[in-house]
Amino acid sequence: MGQGSQGSGRGVGRRSLLRGGAVASAGLVLPSSLSLTGAAPAQALSGRPEARWGVQVGDVTASSGLVWVRSDRPAQVIVETSATESFRNAQRQYGPVVGPGTDFTGTAPLRGLPPGEQIHYRVLLADPDDPRRTGEPVYGTFRTAPVRRREGVRFVWSGDLAGQGWGINPEHGGYRIFEEMRRRNPDFFLFSGDTVYADGPLTGSVTLPDGRVWRNVTTEEKAKVAQTLAEYRGNFRYNLLDENLRRFNAQVPSIVQWDDHEVVNNWYPGEILDDARYTEKSVDVLAGRARQAFSEYFPIPTLRPGRTEGRVHRVVRHGPLLDVFVLDMRTYRNRNSPNRQPEDTQGILGREQLEWLKRELGRSRAAWKVIASDMPLGLVVPDGATDFEAVANADPGGPLGRELQIAELLRYIKHSRITGTVWLTADVHYTSAQHYDPSRAAFTDFAPFWEFVSGPLNAGSFPANALDGTFGPDRVFVKAPARANVSPAEGYQFYGEVDIDGHNGELTVRLREDGGAVLFTKVLEPGRVGQ
Repeated sequence: MGQGSQGSGRGVGRRSLLRGGAVASAGLVLPSSLSLTGAAPAQALSGRPEARWGVQVGDVTASSGLVWVRSDRPAQVIVETSATESFRNAQRQYGPVVGPGTDFTGTAPLRGLPPGEQIHYRVLLADPDDPRRTGEPVYGTFRTAPVRRREGVRFVWSGDLAGQGWGINPEHGGYRIFEEMRRRNPDFFLFSGDTVYADGPLTGSVTLPDGRVWRNVTTEEKAKVAQTLAEYRGNFRYNLLDENLRRFNAQVPSIVQWDDHEVVNNWYPGEILDDARYTEKSVDVLAGRARQAFSEYFPIPTLRPGRTEGRVHRVVRHGPLLDVFVLDMRTYRNRNSPNRQPEDTQGILGREQLEWLKRELGRSRAAWKVIASDMPLGLVVPDGATDFEAVANADPGGPLGRELQIAELLRYIKHSRITGTVWLTADVHYTSAQHYDPSRAAFTDFAPFWEFVSGPLNAGSFPANALDGTFGPDRVFVKAPARANVSPAEGYQFYGEVDIDGHNGELTVRLREDGGAVLFTKVLEPGRVGQ
C-alpha cells in the first residue's frame, strides 16, 4: 500500500498548557545543582524539599489517575488539582511520605476527577517535620477520559529508549522525539516496553560510520550493566535527565509496560546467565531488583512503589471508545527454546494471564480493544542460533510452542464475536504494519486483524524481521534500515499515533517518524471483521 497523508490535528485549545505561562512551569528545567547520580547536594538539604526530576501521570481514567514525583529528601507528597490554571477552588489530596526505601519516589492517587475535562495539577513536597515548609510547586496538566462517545481519543505509542549505546545527546537535541509527540497533543502515551536498557552501558562518545561523533550524557550507573538495586534505579533516573522527556511527562499521561531490557536481554524466569559482565547470575534475583526500580519510577496502579510484587498486566479503560489491554510477555513465559513443542500451556503469557485476558476482552463494551503487546506475534525474533524470543518460531505450519497460546486466544476472540481488536507493539526497532488473515494462514480459526509496530524512541534501529506464516501475516508497510544498529543521528526513529473519531467511531493509525512525517495510514471501521 502507498503512504498515507498527514491527518489534521485537533486544536491545541484542548491543552491549555500549550499556551501562556504554564509552559515554563511544566517544562521544569533542572537546576545546575542536579546530581547525575541522584544524590542531593549537601547544601540543598538545608532548604526545602525539591522535585527536580519532574512529575508524571499514569493510567488516567474518567475519574482517576496517578501522579508520580521524586524528592531530593524525605517529604510528604501533596497534589492539588483544579479546573483552571489559576488553581481557584483547588482540591488537595495527600500522597505518601517518601524516603530512601523507594529512592525518594512516590505515587499519589487522584480520585473523584470530572470526566472528559482538562485537569491542572501541582505537586508540593512538604517537610514531614514541618508541613508548612514546602518546596516550589511543580505543575502539569492532563485530560481525563470521556464518558460520552462523541468525544474522540488520540494517543501515541512507541518503545525502546536509550538502547545499543545511544543515550542522551544534547547536540542531537536529547530525546527530541518526546517533544514531537507532545506537540501532537495526545490524551496519553502507551510506552510499549524497553523503557530503559539496564544491560546496555553507555560510553561518552561513539564514532558514526560517516565520521561524525555521537556524544552521550553519562552517569556512574550507566557505565556498566545494572545488577544492584541502586544501579537499576540509576537507569530509570538517567532518562529523566532529558528535558524533553520531563516536559512530556508533565503533560502526557502514560500507560507503561515492560519487556526484557529493564532487566537483561531476552530474559525468562529461572534463567542462569552465562555472561562474564555479571557477577549475579540468577535472572530471578536481577528481575526482582529491576521490578522494584520499575515500580518506583513509573505510576502503575497494580505495582506498589518499593515492592517486587504486583503485576504489570491490566486493563486501562478510556471511555466508551477504547479499552487498553496491557500485556506482560516477560514475567510468566516459559524458557526460550526452538519453540516447536506440540503442547504448551504456559506459553508467553502464562495460563493465568491468558485466562484473565480472555475474560476481560469478553467483558469489554468499548468500541475498540487495543491489545498492547510488548512483543510482536508473526515476526520471527531469534535468540541465538536455535532459540526464539517471541511467539513465532520460523515454521510456517500449524501452531507449535508459544503459537499454541496465541491460537487459543485468537480462536476465543472469533467465537466470542469480539470485534475491534487491534494489536500494538514495539521491540524490533523499526516500524511496520501487518495484516493477519486466515486465508493466508496455516491456522485458520480466527478473524482477520491488524498488528502495528513502532519504535525505537532513541535507540539503535535494525533491519526488518522475517515473517512466520502460521497466522497469515502480510506486511503491508515497513520502514527499516539495511544494516544493524543505525544511530538516532541517521534517522529511523519512530512512533505511532491512533485517532478514534467520536462521531463515526473510525480508528485511524498513522505510523510516524521523528520529525512528524506520516509514513503510513490505515483507517479501520468499528464493528467490521476482516478489514
